[in-house]
Amino acid sequence: MGLKAKAMMDAGALVPDEVVVGIVRERLQKDDCVNGFILDGFPRTVAQADALQSNLADLGKSINMVISLEVDNEAVVERISGRRTCPDCGRMYHVQFDPPESADTCGECGSALIQRDDDREATVRKRLDVYAQQTAPLVEYYNNAGLLKSIDGMQAIQTVQAEILQALGC
Repeated sequence: MGLKAKAMMDAGALVPDEVVVGIVRERLQKDDCVNGFILDGFPRTVAQADALQSNLADLGKSINMVISLEVDNEAVVERISGRRTCPDCGRMYHVQFDPPESADTCGECGSALIQRDDDREATVRKRLDVYAQQTAPLVEYYNNAGLLKSIDGMQAIQTVQAEILQALGC
């Protein structure tokens, strides 16, 4: 299931609901989710949200908050398409915000850096189009449920982090 999901994500497409919902349901039954959990990037569609709600009810759990990070589309493209990854040690860089000391070379292990297929600008723009069509309706869905907390993701990282922690009561 995971490999099927990865191939679709690399192409900029959304993974079918039944695959994602099944993966999430299995994960939420693990011991480390007994006292709570955070889902990042799921659900992505209203159908997934409905399936999640049903699965959580079956497991005796519920959602108590949804955080939406609000970020300008061009900033999303810049942030994601600028990422570079070391395929050997996993170190992440960003061409603008955290560049390696030597262009295209990992400062940790010396390997050549790569840009993942799902980080390429065309793929990011395609994902943003899919987001607008299929995921954006979740803002209204969770707002109507009284669960939505919107946070301005264009602020400094430390400010965004502080607002998230405050929303979570940490």
